[in-house]
Amino acid sequence: MAFGFKGLAPYWFEVDATAYVGSSGRTALGLKAEYDILLTQKLYLQPSVEVNFYGKDDKRRGIGSGLTDGTAGLRLKYQVTRQFVPYVGVEWSSKFGKTADYARAAGDSKQETRFVAGLNFRF
Repeated sequence: MAFGFKGLAPYWFEVDATAYVGSSGRTALGLKAEYDILLTQKLYLQPSVEVNFYGKDDKRRGIGSGLTDGTAGLRLKYQVTRQFVPYVGVEWSSKFGKTADYARAAGDSKQETRFVAGLNFRF
């Protein structure tokens, strides 16, 4: 079961918070925030940050309890129309605590950098 909210906070921050409750008392919390910095009327930067917390260890899924992972990103978007917005950007992702230990034990890196490109569209 999930409970959450998404909306606009003071100073025009877009926020998203979701709490999850699962079987066997498993819990999780995801928090995300974004902000649009207008460069021109159609071009803007969008920094974002996202973190995830878990209530119990889940070794099978490689997840530790507490703060498990976080992502920070920066996207450059160009609004062709309100319905069509291409973007390019970069994201930095890291795992923390036992989740990082599980990743290392599996031979994975605890940090990574990704370059992203995409298209937001509404219809």
